[in-house]
Amino acid sequence: MPQTEALKVRLTLLCVLAGIVLALVAVVTDHWAVLSPHVEHRNASCQAAHFGLWRICTKRIVPGDGRDRSCGPITLPGEKNCSYFRHFNPGESSEIFEVTTQKEYSISAAAIAIFSLGFVIVGTACALLSFRKKRDYLLRPAAMFFAFAGLCIFVSVEVTRQSVKRMVDSEDTAWIKYYYSWSFACACAAFVLLFLGGLALLLFSLPRMPQNPWESCMDAEPEH
Repeated sequence: MPQTEALKVRLTLLCVLAGIVLALVAVVTDHWAVLSPHVEHRNASCQAAHFGLWRICTKRIVPGDGRDRSCGPITLPGEKNCSYFRHFNPGESSEIFEVTTQKEYSISAAAIAIFSLGFVIVGTACALLSFRKKRDYLLRPAAMFFAFAGLCIFVSVEVTRQSVKRMVDSEDTAWIKYYYSWSFACACAAFVLLFLGGLALLLFSLPRMPQNPWESCMDAEPEH
C-alpha cells in the first residue's frame, strides 16, 4: 500500500477506535434517558429515574425551584437505588419499569447492541491481522464489520427512542417529562464514527483504479 494511502488508513482507524470506545461506554452505562414524574407538591420528595440497556437507577430527590411540575433535575442529591431489569436478572426488583416500559423493546435494544460489539471484535481482529501479516485485503472485511457495528448501534438507539416515547405517551405511566442523557449521545457519536469510518476505510483499502485509458488494473501495485 502506498505511504499516502497507509496514512489515510491509520487516521481512519483512529476515528474508528474512538467510535469503539464510545460504543463500549454507551453499552455499559445507564444514562441513556432520564425520566421525571408529575409533582403534586413542590416541597415533597419525588422519584426520578435514569436507565440504560441493562438497568434502571431511581433517585429520591426534592424538586428544585423550577416552574414546571416535573421532578428533577437528576443531578440533585438524593438516595439512589439501581437494579437490573427483571427480564435480565429475575432476582432483581424493578417494579417501577414493570408496567411503563415494553419488555420487547428493552431486550431488542440490548441484543442489537451486543451484535454491534461482536462486529467490532471481528473487525478489530481483521484490522490487526492486516497490519501484522501485511495483508491489506483484510482491511475490506474489517471496514464492513465496522460499518455493520455502526448500523447496529443506530438501530439500538432508535429502538430505545421509540421505547421512551411510547412509555411517556402511555396512560399507565407516571412519567411526564424525559430527556436523553450522555450515554445516548455517546451511542449516537459511536454510530457516526463507526459507520462513516467503516465506509472511508473500505474506500481507502480498495485497489487503485486505472487513471489513464491505456492503464489496466493489472498494472497496479500487487497486494501483499
